[in-house]
Amino acid sequence: METYDGLLRETLVIAALLSVPVLGVAALAGTCVAVIQAATQVQEQTLTMLPKVLAVGAFVALFGAFGMQACARLFHDALNAIPALVAGG
Repeated sequence: METYDGLLRETLVIAALLSVPVLGVAALAGTCVAVIQAATQVQEQTLTMLPKVLAVGAFVALFGAFGMQACARLFHDALNAIPALVAGG
């Protein structure tokens, strides 16, 4: 059971580590666009989505290797934990 708890904890930490920065970038881009729209009084829906998509895409392109390494390490740990999980440890 300790193996399962440790693996679950590591999974949740990696999920937060990968998702929180991306959500932060999207929120920051959305806030910047909202300020610009409020200043110019242009309320076009396509203008709100494109900067967010570009910002998140650029962030993932720059830091995606870190996320893939973290996921690969988690997968490796999960594979190594299979005998302990089957044995009930």
